[in-house]
Amino acid sequence: MRSDYHENLRQLAQLQNLICLQDRAAIADATQALVTADIELAEAAIDTAARVETMAQQAEQEAIRLLTLQAPVASELRQVVTAIQLIGNLQRMGALAGHVAVSARRRHPEFVVADPVRPLIIRMGEAAVVIATKAAEVLESGNPDAAATLDAQDDAMDHLHEELLGLVLSPEWGYGVTAAVDLTLLGRYYERFADNAVEVGRRTIFLATGQTAETWTPPDAE
Repeated sequence: MRSDYHENLRQLAQLQNLICLQDRAAIADATQALVTADIELAEAAIDTAARVETMAQQAEQEAIRLLTLQAPVASELRQVVTAIQLIGNLQRMGALAGHVAVSARRRHPEFVVADPVRPLIIRMGEAAVVIATKAAEVLESGNPDAAATLDAQDDAMDHLHEELLGLVLSPEWGYGVTAAVDLTLLGRYYERFADNAVEVGRRTIFLATGQTAETWTPPDAE
């Protein structure tokens, strides 16, 4: 009976990994839709975000079922509760990717992003894909050392976000208020996408070690 419970926990962890990979696909397609005004890619990203929502609801229901199935011991309880928290982060990543895609669809056939800003948006999209890829790897391995590196990748996104705000707020900005508002929102979506990926890492550290990201020290740093 206990072995069945552990197998269910393993399957739940696999589902979280699959959701994260869907998040990555959604943000990649949404970014490409933004910079190419490709309505089909925008729709594909929106569909993927909707799929993430469905998968997240299924995962949450499974986690709650496992909580009530039998009395979990401390390590099992930590795994199930952390899974519920992780699912929330993964769900938000999908929703944020969907918001990016909706922006592209709303302005179609016009471009959301002015020519000079497109290279920066491409870099933000690439950074989002990188951090989602790393988060998926962390979910698969459960390695706290790998999880800790997500913070550094989030720093890269923060720098890109600051660069974007600098362009929008510059006195030389000449693309109007609507474009500035669109880009401000897009920058926030990308930043929050990365922030939630970081939370995946922080929760993985807790799951693996029983310590928070603030109190845990990697063995080679001691």
